[in-house]
Amino acid sequence: MRRLVAIALSSTLALQAAPLMAAALGARAAQAPATGAINGTAQSSTGQLLRNYTVQLRNLERGQIAGSTTSNAAGGFSFAGLSPANYMIEVVNSSGAIVGSSASIGVTAGSTTTVAVSAAAGAVAGTTAAAAGTGAAAGGMSTAAIVTTVAAAAGIAGVVGVSMHNSSPSR
Repeated sequence: MRRLVAIALSSTLALQAAPLMAAALGARAAQAPATGAINGTAQSSTGQLLRNYTVQLRNLERGQIAGSTTSNAAGGFSFAGLSPANYMIEVVNSSGAIVGSSASIGVTAGSTTTVAVSAAAGAVAGTTAAAAGTGAAAGGMSTAAIVTTVAAAAGIAGVVGVSMHNSSPSR
């Protein structure tokens, strides 16, 4: 009889605690995944704010663009809700040429990193030259330099036979 009472009592207590445990587990599952953010300013190497420039976020582990935005009137930009990873910021002029980039930025859960990305002064001052010319010749960054940067950040020891041209195939 004592065993029967003990089993009944423990079952009753367990059943009463079950909704509390389920609520705690549900609240934990409903929490948003832990993410980070990057805030920054795009500027020329001489300190001129870069307004209305395209700012790209590149995931260095994947080598892919993870986001894109436009800098505001103060050259500011922001990327939020980022999964923990290593990223690089790229500033792109109106011709589509990358004129500046950041070093690798490690994003961790719950962190916000602030960066200043500088673009080559020649690429910023001479956007018509950048439109007529190409990447490094116009003061910007060559595609080969970007490939090297992404490969190095991803831990690739070497890239063999990379040849990139910025002219159209019809030339």
